[in-house]
Amino acid sequence: MARNITIVLDTCALIWWSLDPEKLSGKAKEACHKMEEEKNGLVPSIALWEIAIKIKNQKLDLGVELDEYVATLKKSDVIRIIPIDEEIWLESVKLEWEHRDPADRVVVATAKINRAAIITADRKIASFYSSVIW
Repeated sequence: MARNITIVLDTCALIWWSLDPEKLSGKAKEACHKMEEEKNGLVPSIALWEIAIKIKNQKLDLGVELDEYVATLKKSDVIRIIPIDEEIWLESVKLEWEHRDPADRVVVATAKINRAAIITADRKIASFYSSVIW
């Protein structure tokens, strides 16, 4: 992997990186280690919405309150939470991709705009976006 490449973490990669790194693949762990050294991680804010929905639907337990988890992420110098603005929303619609999941589309659009690689285990994203690490 090239040095200084920006990294976008999808929702699962964010959860695993921050709470359960053993669930990351070897390549994903290596990329996260470089991201930690280079402090160049991006998290689309829609990932936090997805986490909140999973918690509300009792499909995820972070082990801490969501507000505390987000506050910890915001203090990090490794990752930056990216607000989803009109540029990202419009790019997500322009993607020539049949996949309808808005969160996945936003992750890909965020990576495309930032010329970044995506850390994800999501095969749909990996089959569409050329710079996926897993």
